[in-house]
Amino acid sequence: MRPRILLVEDDPNLVELVSYNLDKEGFDVIRTGDGEEALVLAQEEKPDLVILDWMIANLSGIEVCRRLRRAALTANLPIVMLTARAEEADRIRGLETGADDYITKPFSPRELVARVRAVLRRLRPALSGGNLDYAGITMDTAAHKVSRDGRNVQLGPTEFRLLRHFLEHPGRVFSREQLLDAVWGRDVYVEQRTVDVHIRRLRKAVNTGAGGIDDLPDVIRTVRSAGYALDMELVPVRA
Repeated sequence: MRPRILLVEDDPNLVELVSYNLDKEGFDVIRTGDGEEALVLAQEEKPDLVILDWMIANLSGIEVCRRLRRAALTANLPIVMLTARAEEADRIRGLETGADDYITKPFSPRELVARVRAVLRRLRPALSGGNLDYAGITMDTAAHKVSRDGRNVQLGPTEFRLLRHFLEHPGRVFSREQLLDAVWGRDVYVEQRTVDVHIRRLRKAVNTGAGGIDDLPDVIRTVRSAGYALDMELVPVRA
């Protein structure tokens, strides 16, 4: 799966240069030069990272960054800001607004790609081939192996993708529709109740202890009328 980058930049030459280099390095690029459209795309396309220029149409990059951080669906979305402003006060303002990194123009494409990879390694380790760990669950994304408290967990392909999505966003609540888009894909028609079936299978797999009994704390929280989350507030299955 190629990481998806939302590039928010209104300089056509820079857009082409950055897009070309990101594509060459294995990224899919969604492009817009409009701040309002960037907010919509961040919600609809679910990018793995945003490259955000400070000076863009309709909304400034700073305001886009601020709104992304306020929205529940994009609060943890990695953001790299681009700007011609080299003053320290401007860099600090960008970082304090919520940017994860800051690159001053002019910059080399190689530097930008390196910065993007560094942010993804730090904030979205699954996209860089690393392990994901949460509440005793460990996923080796390269070897496609899962364990809990040192015991192997056997998962089907869909349950693996579902758990991986949860591990990439621990604590966040996802509706059934959002899980369908993220795990099954936006162009695939699947009934929402299918999500419940796979959640039950995933729960059974990760909650089974050494004795083959579902006796481990349930790390998947059901949020009534909202959806599901991988949550540290563990509640024993048999409580």
